[in-house]
Amino acid sequence: MGQDAEDRLMHTFLASFSFMADHFGLLLSRTVDHLLLSAAGVAVALVIAVPLGVWLGHRGKGSFLTVSISNIGRALPSLALIAIFLGLLGIGFVNVMTALVIMAIPPVLTHAYLGVEQVDADLVRAARGMGLTQWQILWRVELPLALPVLFTGIRIAVVYVISSATLAAVAGGGGLGDIILNQVSYGLSGVIAAALWVAVLALAADGLFGTVGNRIAPRGIRVRG
Repeated sequence: MGQDAEDRLMHTFLASFSFMADHFGLLLSRTVDHLLLSAAGVAVALVIAVPLGVWLGHRGKGSFLTVSISNIGRALPSLALIAIFLGLLGIGFVNVMTALVIMAIPPVLTHAYLGVEQVDADLVRAARGMGLTQWQILWRVELPLALPVLFTGIRIAVVYVISSATLAAVAGGGGLGDIILNQVSYGLSGVIAAALWVAVLALAADGLFGTVGNRIAPRGIRVRG
């Protein structure tokens, strides 16, 4: 890369901060849309994947099903999913949210299953010997111990969804992708500015869920740092 090209690149990068200042309201509005879309996708995925993963982990069965769903979900490109649902659901919020749900389920399902399934069997037998029911064992023993692993899956899903939600603009779903995929209207500096906002959102969400996951974990297994 020549010196002129490097100078242009640096100028464009610095111009992205000017774009943030000049279009703060636009970025804030698109950020709200982006977060609402991401939150909806993750919330639906949690409702589906957490109970299923916890139940399969408690029974100690379903590893093949869990791994298969996880592998299939990771292999499907997000843009391809959105394109498929364009024909089924049309353009808009529901289309993109459905695609994000499918992308968020694999890490949540896998970690929910592993978190419960890997609880020490001696603890489960001791709880059963004390007269606890299967539901009490799951709720009082297995689930609390599984929380750190479960929240790791949620962190992965949230970061993945926030990053992938930029493609929502392809199907009219809104969000920061409206700027990132519209260089003609906003220029390269606008694209970089919106991409930086997405990166910050993903990092902030990762840190937030990491902190929450550590705080709600049983005291004896919290990460010290």
